[in-house]
Amino acid sequence: MDLDVVRKVARIARLELTDEELEEFSVDLAEILEYLSILDKAPTTSGYGFNPVPIEDILREDEESIDIDPEMLRDMMDIYEELVRGPRLS
Repeated sequence: MDLDVVRKVARIARLELTDEELEEFSVDLAEILEYLSILDKAPTTSGYGFNPVPIEDILREDEESIDIDPEMLRDMMDIYEELVRGPRLS
């Protein structure tokens, strides 16, 4: 990696580096970029969406049903003048 680029990166990161450190980081950054070049060989996402495994909506349609008879439920509740009473709030 070019020393000027390493100086720019160090300046942006607000690092004060000696010439020896610049040489060392130049080699390190070149190795990192070479290692990351493997990503250039990775397949593109043109054949895949965001999620490579297709997600399907498998929920059933809602169907109306009455599980409890409303009259029986009403008999189990505390009723006052045709209204259901809830717990008293203090």
